[in-house]
Amino acid sequence: MTTGRNLASQALPGGGIVGIDVRTPNVARMYDYYLGGKDNFAADREAAERVIAAAPVTREIARANRAFLGRVVWFLAGEAGISQFLDVGAGLPTRENVHQVAQDTNPAARVVYVDNDPVVLSHARALLATNTQTRVVLGDVRKPGDILTDPDVRDLLDLSQPVAVLLVAVLHFVPDHEDPYGAVRALVDAMAPGSFLVVSHVEYRPELVGAVKPYQRANAPAVGRTFDDIGRFFEGLELVPPGLVNVREWRPDGPILTARLEPEVPFFAGVAVKR
Repeated sequence: MTTGRNLASQALPGGGIVGIDVRTPNVARMYDYYLGGKDNFAADREAAERVIAAAPVTREIARANRAFLGRVVWFLAGEAGISQFLDVGAGLPTRENVHQVAQDTNPAARVVYVDNDPVVLSHARALLATNTQTRVVLGDVRKPGDILTDPDVRDLLDLSQPVAVLLVAVLHFVPDHEDPYGAVRALVDAMAPGSFLVVSHVEYRPELVGAVKPYQRANAPAVGRTFDDIGRFFEGLELVPPGLVNVREWRPDGPILTARLEPEVPFFAGVAVKR
């Protein structure tokens, strides 16, 4: 994985980095900061600290969501028998990435990561240079048609067979006027029967309004949605038990204890199958 020092080595004399805007807070790099990563810049850290000051639970949200991602990929590659994964809005590589969990469970698993951030693409491509069953492509969840017709996606994944589409902590960066429901519907329509849709999403709560504000100056605004509005992403699909639940309650590793759920994280997740 490329480190912060590697990033600095790409710096231009004027302080910039080729193809990378280091002055605008970036949601992927802010998330990396929440998780304790080093692939972020001063603007990302400053914005992230403002979010944390407004919502101290932010780091817990990031960790809980990351743990959910590992559990859900383990379920899909194992119990559900899925061997194809399309991770849209993948974010920066960290430990226990989708391809690592999937291929540890099912060595034949194939994974395509999609992101619109040049830092993500640079890091992921370096990490996966020798992994022939994993690709990284430039794409945006708001343009599902471009993702579905990308040559690397079509070459590695057979969309006539079941695939898991992962939209983990990405849809709350797509405001309603950019039609996130239509984008998800386009992806679902392209999925074969037996495919799965995975969504995790921050829940709207009045006390979190202050935490949303720093994102208005980032490369993507943050949008909280109600439980019911999050559930709309699964219309026409069959939710896998336990349904749409708090991200920590989706098939947790061990019993759910009251102490374990403190502090509560306003984040919901679900997995649904297309019949």
